[in-house]
Amino acid sequence: MFAKLNAQEKVESVMTLSEYLGYVKTYHPIVKQANLVINNSEAKLLKARGAFDPKIEVDFDKKQFKEKEYYNKLNGAFKIPTWYGLEFKANFENNDGLFLNPEANVPTDGLYAAGVSASLLKDLLINKRMASLKQAKFFVNQAKEDQQILVNEILYNASLSYFKWLKTYNDKLVYDDFLQNAVIRFDNTKRAFIEGDKPAIDTLEAGITLNNRKLNLEKARIKLVKSSLELSNFLWLNENTPVELQDNIIPDITTLDKVDTTFNIALFNNADFDIDNHPKIRSLEFKIKSLNIDKKLKMNNLLPRLDVQYNFLTQTPRQGNSLNVDNYKAGINFKLPIFLRKERGDLKLARIKLQDAKLENEATKVTIKNKVNAVQQELESFIVQNDYINTIVRDYGTLLKAEERKFFLGESSLFLVNYRESKLIETKLKAIELENKFFKSKANLFKAAVITIAE
Repeated sequence: MFAKLNAQEKVESVMTLSEYLGYVKTYHPIVKQANLVINNSEAKLLKARGAFDPKIEVDFDKKQFKEKEYYNKLNGAFKIPTWYGLEFKANFENNDGLFLNPEANVPTDGLYAAGVSASLLKDLLINKRMASLKQAKFFVNQAKEDQQILVNEILYNASLSYFKWLKTYNDKLVYDDFLQNAVIRFDNTKRAFIEGDKPAIDTLEAGITLNNRKLNLEKARIKLVKSSLELSNFLWLNENTPVELQDNIIPDITTLDKVDTTFNIALFNNADFDIDNHPKIRSLEFKIKSLNIDKKLKMNNLLPRLDVQYNFLTQTPRQGNSLNVDNYKAGINFKLPIFLRKERGDLKLARIKLQDAKLENEATKVTIKNKVNAVQQELESFIVQNDYINTIVRDYGTLLKAEERKFFLGESSLFLVNYRESKLIETKLKAIELENKFFKSKANLFKAAVITIAE
C-alpha cells in the first residue's frame, strides 16, 4: 500500500484508521520501547531471585617462605539460603603448616561440618532479600500496567495526527469543489460580458472570486502536505524503517461510522466503568503494595539482631552416627543500637511515602472519573451540535441554489451569489472542524479509560 508508483500508475488507496493504528501498534519504536519496561522489570525479578540461589565457596590460602611452609589452608562451603532468616551450610576444612594458628588445627584428612544459621529477631520474618523479591514481583505487574498506558498514549497521539490529516483532506475537497464553481461562473460571466449581457465589473468580481478560491485551495493543499508528513512520523515498517506517506494514499472519509469500533468504545458505559481496573489505578496499587513491603522491612530494622548458628563436626561424614552433639561449632551474635535514630527515621520516611502513594491513588481515581464523565458529556453535546451544523449547511446550500437561480433570471447580482457561496464554504469548514473535535473527544475517551485496541 505504501510502495512508490509512477504518476500514470497512481491510484488512490484508502488507509483506514484501524489499518493505520495497526501499523503504529506493531512497528512504532516507542511501542517497542514500552515493551522494554516489562523486560526491565523481569530482569530485576530474576536478579532478586538470585539472592536465594545456592552458593559454592572455596577459600584457599598458602604461605611459603625460605623453604618453610608457614601454612596451607583450604576451606570449602556449600550454602543454601531459604525464604525466612535460615541458611543451611555444609563445610569442609583442611589446614596444615608450621605456623598455623592453633584454632585452625584439624585432623589430617580434614574436618567436615553441617549446620544451620538463623536470625531469630531481626531478619527472621522479613529481610532485605525477601523484600526485594516481593517488590520485584510487584514491579513486574506494575510494569505491565505502565506498558499498557504507554502504548495507549502513543496510539492516542497517532490518532490525533490521523484526524488532523482527515480534516485537512476534507478541507481541500471543499475548496476543490468550489473552485470548479468559480471557474464555471467566471467563464459564464465573461461570455455574458462579451455578448453584452453583463457589465465589465461582473467579470472583475468573478475573477477576484476565482483567484480567492485558488489561493484558499493552495493553502489547504499545503496544510494537507504538512499533516501528511506529521502522520508519517508514526508510520514504520519495522524498528529501523520509517515510511513516507505517498500522495495516492488518502484517509477514510467514512471514519465517523467506524471510530467507535476502532477505539473499542462502542459498548463503553460510564455506569459500568470500573475505576479499580484502570491500568493507572492498578499500577498505583502495586506501588502501594511495594511500599508496604518497604515499611515492614523498616519496622523489622527496629528489632535487635540476634543471629545464631550451630554446626555438627565430623571426620567421617559418610557414617551417619558420627554426627552428634558432642562435636559441634556454635555461635551467637547480638547487636542493638541504643537510640535507633537511623532506623526510626527510615521508618518514618517509609510511612510518609506510603501515605503519599495512597493519597495519589485516591486523587487519581477522582481525576479519571471526572475526565471520563466530562468527555462523555462533551460527546453528547457534539451529537446535538452536529445536527445543528448539518441543518445550517443544508439551508445555506438551498439559499445558494436559489440565489444562483435568481442570478440566472437577472433578479440578483454576482455579489450576492458569491456572498451566499462564501457563507456555505464557511459553514462546511465549521462542520469539518466540529467533526474533528468530535473525533478528538473519542480519542480522549480512549485515552482517559486506557482502553485496549483488539489485535
